[in-house]
Amino acid sequence: MNKGADHKNAGEFEKLSVAVDVLIFTVDDNHVEVLLERRDDEPFRGSYALPGALMEVHEDLEETVARCLKEEIGIDDIYTEQLYTWGELNRDPRRRVISVSYIALVNKSRCHPVAGERVSEVIWKEVSKANVDELRGKLAYDHGEMIAYALERLSGKVEYTSIAFHMMGEEFTLPALQHVYEILLGKPLYKANFRKKIAEFVEETGGMVVGDPHRPSKLYRWNGR
Repeated sequence: MNKGADHKNAGEFEKLSVAVDVLIFTVDDNHVEVLLERRDDEPFRGSYALPGALMEVHEDLEETVARCLKEEIGIDDIYTEQLYTWGELNRDPRRRVISVSYIALVNKSRCHPVAGERVSEVIWKEVSKANVDELRGKLAYDHGEMIAYALERLSGKVEYTSIAFHMMGEEFTLPALQHVYEILLGKPLYKANFRKKIAEFVEETGGMVVGDPHRPSKLYRWNGR
């Protein structure tokens, strides 16, 4: 065994950092939004970036994600899933950093974003397949690429999973739910087909929405399936 080579490799590993970047998505009005923060420190000072954190030696990836969510939006009990690992050599100009990106889905009313250390501003930014190319050149690091990849994942998974429910409130109407699906998919849906598709995932609460110009709408909740 070449002990000299092993020693050299060990020194290289000591310079390696692992981070998480979290794409916190919500739906508002007629578009999908992602949480961005304006950096108040180098590198990329003044540019917007995704929330993220370096993983501590005593943490696993999920614990780092939970810490990041708690610091950014005040809650960590929301849906998350690992998206992709980004390991290009020069993605961070300071040192070698591998980032594991995560998608997080939340109803906007639950969030209380705050600007933490080395951050001057936190905003919700509208994102879509139409404007993601513009974001690629404006965001810090490779975060534009992360958003583009995440949008593809979301539009694909909403077709065959119940992930859209994580963006809803505790109670909702079926027209409101259909609207969220249409935003994520980027296309209109036929009412009858949509309701047949999601019937197994919802249950009536017994409540009604009244006071609008249309007839009262029943309130539903997600049954957790």
